This record gives sequence, C-alpha cells and structure tokens, in this order.
Amino acid sequence: MDRTTDLDMSLEEAAALGSGASFWTTEAVGRLQAITLTDGPHGVRKQEGATDHLGIAPSEPATCLPTSASLAQSWDPDLAHQAGVLLGSEARAHRVGVLLGPGINIKRDPRGGRNFEYLSEDPLLTAVMAQAWVNGLQSQGVGASLKHFAVNNAEDDRMRASSDVDARTLREIYLRAFERVIRRARPWSVMCAYNRINGTYASENRWLLSTVLRDEWGFEGVVVSDWGAVRDRVAAASAGLDLAMPGPDPVGDARVIEAVRAGTLEQDKVQQSASRIAALIRAVEAHGAGGTAVDHDANHAWAREAARRCIVLLKNDREMLPLTPQSSVAVIGEFAATPRYQGGGSSHVVPTRVDVPLEEIRALAHRPVSFEPGYRIADGGDAQRLREAAVAAAASADVAIVFLGLPEADESEGFDRTDIELPAAQVDLARAIAEVQPNVVIVLAHGGVLRLADLTDLAPAILDGGLLGQGGGHAIASVLYGESEPTGRLAETVPERLQDVPAYLSFAPVDSHVLYGEGIFVGYRWYDAREIDVTFPFGHGLSYTTFDYSDLSVSVQDDHLMVAVDVTNTGRRVGREVVQVYAAPVDAAAPRPPRELVGFGAVAVDPGQTVRTTVKVETSDLAYWETRIDGWRVQPGQYRVDVGASSRDIRASLVVDVAGDTRRLPLTLESTLGELMADPAAAEAFSSLLGSQHVDDAAGETLGMDMARMMAAMPVSKLVTFSGGALNEQFLIDTLDRLNEPEAPARVR
Repeated sequence: MDRTTDLDMSLEEAAALGSGASFWTTEAVGRLQAITLTDGPHGVRKQEGATDHLGIAPSEPATCLPTSASLAQSWDPDLAHQAGVLLGSEARAHRVGVLLGPGINIKRDPRGGRNFEYLSEDPLLTAVMAQAWVNGLQSQGVGASLKHFAVNNAEDDRMRASSDVDARTLREIYLRAFERVIRRARPWSVMCAYNRINGTYASENRWLLSTVLRDEWGFEGVVVSDWGAVRDRVAAASAGLDLAMPGPDPVGDARVIEAVRAGTLEQDKVQQSASRIAALIRAVEAHGAGGTAVDHDANHAWAREAARRCIVLLKNDREMLPLTPQSSVAVIGEFAATPRYQGGGSSHVVPTRVDVPLEEIRALAHRPVSFEPGYRIADGGDAQRLREAAVAAAASADVAIVFLGLPEADESEGFDRTDIELPAAQVDLARAIAEVQPNVVIVLAHGGVLRLADLTDLAPAILDGGLLGQGGGHAIASVLYGESEPTGRLAETVPERLQDVPAYLSFAPVDSHVLYGEGIFVGYRWYDAREIDVTFPFGHGLSYTTFDYSDLSVSVQDDHLMVAVDVTNTGRRVGREVVQVYAAPVDAAAPRPPRELVGFGAVAVDPGQTVRTTVKVETSDLAYWETRIDGWRVQPGQYRVDVGASSRDIRASLVVDVAGDTRRLPLTLESTLGELMADPAAAEAFSSLLGSQHVDDAAGETLGMDMARMMAAMPVSKLVTFSGGALNEQFLIDTLDRLNEPEAPARVR
C-alpha cells in the first residue's frame, strides 16, 4: 500500500475521516469514496441494507471455511494462502475493502471463549500461517486487519481488563507473531484490542501503537479500533490510532478538532492518520469496484479439501481406521445430523451450503447406516430413552461412529468457558456404548481444547476436526473411509486436566487485572518444562501409515540453520508427514523451555520411499528477549536441535554451535560477580582485583556455606562494602563504563 499525503485536506475533513460513517463503512470525504470493512476471518460476514446497532443481524451467504483453530491444524502455509485468496475474491465480490482478520492472539488458556478464532499456542506456527493468509487475501486487493493488538487472550471483562505482563513475556510470546506478520506480509491495517496492557488501554497506548508498531516494526498502514474500543478519541489519536469504529462519531470528531485548536493534540497526527486512511481507500479502489460473480460450487469444493487437510487422527488402536465400506455402521450423536462447524459471535458466517456428516457417511457406505441422536444439543428430550436407543443401535453394528462436541452456546465471543469438559450426557453415552461395542470411533467438534482423558479409555479411534466449516461433513466421511489421509497435527496441547494448564490460577480477571504469572511458559513450553503428562502433545497427529526418521544433519550458516533428515514411509499407504524442528540452548543464559518450535515442513512419501526433507531455521528464531538491552539476543554457544513428530515425540537430535550475537551485555553496579566473571573482558579486568580480596574458604566450611556460590551472587557494588575502604563506588563505575564501551575492553588500573 503506497504512502499518501493529502495536504489539501482541512482539519475538519481529517477529523471526520478518523471515524466511521456507519457500523461498517468509512466516511466519504472530498474525492475519497467510502469503503466497507467487515468481519472474517473464516468467511465474509457482509450485512446488506440497514444494519443493527450491534452488527449481529443476518449476513449474505458466503463460503464458510475451517475456523483458524482448525486451519492451524493443517500446518500448511500454502493452504492458508489459498484460504486468503478465496476469502479475498469473495470479499471483492461483496464490495468489501477490508476483511477483519486474521486473529493471531496466542491461546494462553484453553478456556478462552474466542480460541476457535485464533491459530495456536505457539508464536511461530501462528506467524507462519497468518503471514500466508494475509498475503493470499491482499493479493486480491482486499486489506487484512491483523487483530487483536495486543495481549487479548480472554473474553471475560475484555473491554476494561488489564493484561499485566512482563517485557520478556510480552515480546517472546504475545507480540512475536504480530512482529513477524507485520514485517513480512505488510497488512494494510492492524486492529487494536479492547483491553488494557499494564494499565493502559490498547487504543491509547502510545508505546504499543507508535513506538513498537511504527517506529520499531515500520508499520505504515491504518490502525483501526476494535468496534467500540475507543474510550477517548483525543488520547487515542495522540497515541497513534487512525480510525475509530464504528461510526458515526460527531462528538469525537468535534473533540479532536477542539484539542488541535487548544494545542493539546498535534495537528500533524490528525493529518497523518487521515493520509493513512486515504492510502488504504485508494489501495482498495486500485483493484476495481468489485461486484464480480462467485463460483459457489467451486468454493465449496475447495472448502471440502481444506477441511480434509485440517483433520487430526488422535488415536487409532488396532488400525480401526480407515473403515471398510462393507462394515455395518451405527452413527450416534446429534452432531452427525446437525453439525457444529463454526464458532459464535462476530465471525459467524451464513454458509452457502453445509455438508451433513450422516449423509456423507451414507453416501460412502455399501450397507445401510443406522442413526440415533443419543443426546440433544439443546436441553430437553428423554435422555434415558435416547441413550438406550443409541446403545442398542451400536451393539447391533460392526462399528459405532460417535459424534461428540461442544454446543455453540458453550463457546463464543464475549465470554470465556468455565471448564474444558464435554457435556456429561455425551461422556455417559460414549461410556455406555463402549460397554457393548468394542469398535468405537469418536469424532469431535469443538472450538477450544477439551479434556479427552476419559475418552481415550473408551474408544480405539478418535478423530478431531475442531470446527471444519461448511465442507466438514464430507471431509470427515472421506477420512473415515480412507478416501483421504488424515494429515493434520495439533496446534494446541490437550492437557490431562484443567488444573494442569499454565494459567489455571490466574486466567480469570481479579478487579479487572489479569496477571500473566506463567511468563513465557505457555502451552507446550509449560508442560514440557515441568514434565507434566498430557493426553495429546502439541504437534501430535497420526496417519494411516508410519514414518521413520534417520540421518539428521544440521548446517549452520550466518543467519540460518539448514536442518535435513530422511523420512521413510514404513507403512502400506501414501502419507504426509509434518517434520517439526525444535531447539534450545544447551546452557541457557535465561530461563527457557526444554525446546521451542523453530521450523517445520511437510513431505509426502509413498510406501517404502525415503525422502530427504530440509527445513530452514532462521537464526533469529533462536532469540530470546534480553531485558538488559531491551532487545532480541541470540545467545552464542551450543544448541540442541530436536526433530520429531510432536514436542513429545522427538526422533533425532544433534548439538551444534551457533555464533549468536557478539554484542556484550552491559555491566552495572547491580550485575553480580558471577555475571562479571562470565564476561571475558570483565574477568580479565577484575581478576587481579578479585584475586587480592582474601576469601577464607575454611571459614565458609565452618559456617556451612559455599563461599564461591555466595560470592558469585553478590552485586558488584558490594565490593565497596567488603573492600575495607580499598575501593570506592566511582572507581567501579568508571571501570564498568570502560568495559561497556564497544570494542574497548577496560582493565582495572
């Protein structure tokens, strides 16, 4: 999007351009036409005609793709790019200029009510998938709106709660995906969140919207508010917000004008925002007026393909799957006839059609397929009668396919879940069926992580699609009968119980504050660091074949590592393996997880074939946020590189040397003697001084003390106290200043 300056725009026009004309449109000012923004990200939710004041009225039919939670399970950026292209083409057809997505907030806790709309618990997987999606969408002349910026990880009290998070956690976990997508995909807009960050509303956070977003990352697009997120138009404009939505907002416009005339708001800020909005409008207009026809049949066929590639085979004991068409099948569960395929709230799409799993299974089976609902999605009905009929049907078939999941009312925008349980009636049904039928296949539909520990004991096979969009029914049947391979992998960890999750005690806001006390240890980082048993680990997913890994090699270059491994298909069917690369420093300078995802790649392998697979790992993805320099740092030294099929299924490992960053960490009076002696130049400079200080080790032993460890933890400033008057503070300051000079190691004189 080209940068534009509109110097002839009056203050009144610039202020008006900073708020919407309606719920979904910008103002038309001068020669600038209004453009439409509308919800995504798994479908175009375009309302026609008069809209209600909340924007929740019915919308025009559009292709409903797998939600972001499911799309991430494909681990396939090419698929994400194609999804963006399809959505962009439909948005253009509906004359939509900006599609509000993708949502890339990290899934801090499985109870997050909007987790279905986000990609993953991991920043790298999130960033790679979102970058591809944005590029695909914007290739069609429709702007993306990267959201929700930032640290919006819960729905309860979301319009005022403060996410209280330390600098390192903020950078490494919650801003990292935003930074990568903004730098590499250049989204046309970014949507700021409702919440506060360390006490300051995101819409009024100058550090977030100006210092980080624009000055550090070079963002040149429009910062738009989440709908209703602006509390103070003047404060927001001063902080770097460009477009306050929804509109109209004549009172806010007037306050902006008054603040400029009173000298409390810089006129340049208002004009710069207007210029950025004008550039966005012109970028949209440059790709034509839209209104082209949509091939709904072709898009539905693609939605089916996308759904197939998002399904995860969690368990497949006794090779229960794929099913043979000759088997007699009982389909159980109302979700088989009334599918759950998307989340609730602002992203809810009116689909062009919906594939029903029961109908699709019957189309592939060679024998009649019986069906019993087993339970009701909504309250009501004779639960005992429904269960008895379902158990009888299951007992009389060769295989029972049991559809379970969460009702839409249990997870939606606007509120968080209180647990991660399936409805008790559904679990009881599965247990009763397992008592009479050993061949049980469970198919899951849900937006957020579920506790599955009970189900793993009941069913030899479990298939997880999440929320697969309008083509999900066909995709499920296709995978069940082996017409398609299950190629998805989990983008989130499935814990044994809610009490094990990192934010279990600090997820809910207290007095409108949420403490991010688990720090960087989110998702698999937490479970792996604490060696907590999980039901299914991050990255897990089975295939209808098996793979062996061998001959791992790692080539270290200046700015990247090339990780290569042989993948052999040791089964009888063609399969797609997702090769995951994790890494961690052998001797970490700061607390870090045992391994972090640093790269991944997929490979299709025929039976008996060996394919050498190479994954490029950027050295920058080995970095951690070093608070002492307020920047990224790749620690020099040895790194263990793990290659495997999940964070818990490591198939091969190597230790390699990485040069890392050469700049030294600053030394201060608050640095410890251990930190000082770990710096070669400082150790040389202080060695004679420290050597002259007599330490009585025998006295330490008498007192039961480890003198060396105690001294290593002592701040440098304490040398003054314990020197007996031989040293003074200014002498230490001068010495440390010389040490901190670039390329000028100092010596104690």
